[in-house]
Amino acid sequence: MNKVILMGRLTRDPEMRYGQSGTGVASFSIAVDRRFKREGQAEADFFNCTAFGKQGEFVEKYLKKGTKVLVEGEIQQNNYTNRDGQEVRSYQVITNNIEFAESKNASQAGGGDSSFTPSTDAGNDFLNIPENVDETLPF
Repeated sequence: MNKVILMGRLTRDPEMRYGQSGTGVASFSIAVDRRFKREGQAEADFFNCTAFGKQGEFVEKYLKKGTKVLVEGEIQQNNYTNRDGQEVRSYQVITNNIEFAESKNASQAGGGDSSFTPSTDAGNDFLNIPENVDETLPF
C-alpha cells in the first residue's frame, strides 16, 4: 500500500499547466514541520506535490503561498539521468485529496483570532461559547 498524509503550508503559489488532452496539472510544494527538532537539523521537510484534473483546478483557484492544507496521496519516485550522466532520484506526492487545514480568517490573520478561548463546565462536556463570536468560528 502506498499512502501518505501530510499537513503543511504551501511554500509558493501553485503552478498550473495543461497537457495535450487539456487536463490541468497543478504543481506546488508544502513545508511540513518536524515533530521533534534537534539542534543543527532542519525544522521542516519540503514535499513537491502534483494535482491533476478538477483537483488541479481547485489548487490553482483557491490555494496560495502560506495556505495550510491537508494532503492525502501517494508517493511516486522519478529516476532520470541528468546532463552530466549522473542518476538523479526525486520524489513527489500525487494527490488524491486536498483539504483546507484552517479557516480563511485564520490564514489571513496569521494564526486566527486568539481572543476566543472556549471553556468547559465542570458539570458537562459541552463548550461554553460566548454569544458574540459567530464570525470567528471556523464552522
